[in-house]
Amino acid sequence: MERYIVSARKYRPQTFESVVGQQHITNTLENAIKNNHLAQALLFCGPRGVGKTTCARILAKKINEADNVDDRDFSLNIFELDAASNNSVDDIRNLIDQVRFAPQVGRFKVYIIDEVHMLSSQAFNAFLKTLEEPPAHAIFILATTEKHKIIPTILSRCQIFDFKRITVEDIAHHLAYVAKEEGVEADPEGLHIIAQKADGALRDALSILDKLISFNGKTLTYESVITNLDILDYDYFFRATQLILQQDLSKLLLLFKEILDKGFDGSHFANGLAGHFRDLLVSQDPQTVQLLEVGPSVKERYLKQASECSISFLVFAMRILNECDIQYKTSSNQRFLVEVTLMQLVDLLEKKKPEPQPVLKKETPREKVAIAEEPKPTLEQKVTIAHPPPQKEPQVEAPKEIQVEEKRAEPEIKEPAVEPEPRAETLKKPEVILPTTTPPGPTSKMDWRSKLKGGSSGISINSSSSVTKEDEKNIESDEEVEITGPTEVFSEKAFSDAWKEFLETVQQRKSIIGLLTANKPILKNLTEIHLELENKTQESYLQSVQTDMLMFLREKLNNYKLSIVVKFTETERERKPYTAEERYRAMVQANPHLETLRKALDMQIE
Repeated sequence: MERYIVSARKYRPQTFESVVGQQHITNTLENAIKNNHLAQALLFCGPRGVGKTTCARILAKKINEADNVDDRDFSLNIFELDAASNNSVDDIRNLIDQVRFAPQVGRFKVYIIDEVHMLSSQAFNAFLKTLEEPPAHAIFILATTEKHKIIPTILSRCQIFDFKRITVEDIAHHLAYVAKEEGVEADPEGLHIIAQKADGALRDALSILDKLISFNGKTLTYESVITNLDILDYDYFFRATQLILQQDLSKLLLLFKEILDKGFDGSHFANGLAGHFRDLLVSQDPQTVQLLEVGPSVKERYLKQASECSISFLVFAMRILNECDIQYKTSSNQRFLVEVTLMQLVDLLEKKKPEPQPVLKKETPREKVAIAEEPKPTLEQKVTIAHPPPQKEPQVEAPKEIQVEEKRAEPEIKEPAVEPEPRAETLKKPEVILPTTTPPGPTSKMDWRSKLKGGSSGISINSSSSVTKEDEKNIESDEEVEITGPTEVFSEKAFSDAWKEFLETVQQRKSIIGLLTANKPILKNLTEIHLELENKTQESYLQSVQTDMLMFLREKLNNYKLSIVVKFTETERERKPYTAEERYRAMVQANPHLETLRKALDMQIE
């Protein structure tokens, strides 16, 4: 039986030309040998399986080939040391003792120290002097996967070469070459899957290829690759995305169950779907399509599905899946978490549906003529708040109207007992009617307490306050309006009692009661209620109850000329001492004996 050699050893490159994916390293080393500019200490660092040790051996061979050394004597000038098992000070001292002797054949001795980061700190220190001033015939090549573990004094004495991860395309191309040499018919899509699984390490890719060839024989298909490597097929993610776009939640959940039944983890599916959305996002722009590390046929499927997805949907979907990945490990019901995430993805498209536009009714010729004959409405707005007369007085004079010129439409405000009318396409100008007779009796009074608590009946505070603000702006900007209504004279005690009664109606609202208690009103000219506030925040709180407050006081005191005047008080902020001298002066002001003590001790303020 012939001895089997793994592909990683069988197809190890023997020349710089056959090294895969490290052209920037091999070209530099070849030019250095050609121009005689090769450093005596080199450090090869990078991920595993990218060719560090291979390039070190090729370089050692190249150096002696330049001096026409026979291959049979070549091995006498190369020394390899595994620092993982020879990391003590004694091992380095033995190496230093060997360095002193010149080579028997050729000009150079090459010392390759692999996994150099495993050396102890004492071994590094013992190696420093020799590494800085080596003999003329010695060249050191250090290789490591963890450059950050090497002390800076070693790094400063070496010429550093950073090896990069090998791209998926380069690995897939090399795997196709190895499969052809071994007589294996390999599917290009399957080779791309192997290259992605290797994560930039060519040695790992060759090891995976050997395992799959042992299982499948001389035929390597895409299905056999994803089955043996326990990888979710691209088709699952394409199907899931299509179901999300179609908003078919039932089939989407059944697809997720099918994936779980095959033994895949929920986080595996969620992360794979996030990566699929990422690939769809880079497929949106021709400049970023090259970031897709897939085969040609799969790339066509990505381009086709990317045309059906919007960028905003893909970004929000990736954000939702990222939140799912963060919460997955700590979730007690992980399957439910993924299912909720899928529901959110479907709901994301539901929210982005365009709202149906209202169908405009076409006007008949007769309606057009009737509309043309009707007089055009003026810009005047009439807001009516009518109060029913008391039961004892059956006859009441007709209420007068207050006309307020408005330039903007406002919603119509009705009496609490009346159902609000449906909103028309064009808002009608509301009216306000203030009675000129005596105030309404107790049976017709509005329930202020329930209205302020946000009950179902009555006028809402927000709507009434917004209308009043608009009315006040238009009154101030356009013209002054006379308010016709009861204007009985009241005493300050009656005003104080009415104010306390109003405060009882807003006891449930802590912010409002605190504001009105701290800022007591001042009555001036028997019609102006002055309130002093400190900032705009307090003003916004006051505006939420200003309309209800004014109507309550007018009705209670039977004087409809009452108005609220808001003023702001400017408070001077005390300037805090910052420098040492300012702090000292503040302390002396509080305790004058400090100045006497300072003079007695002859102390300086710094």
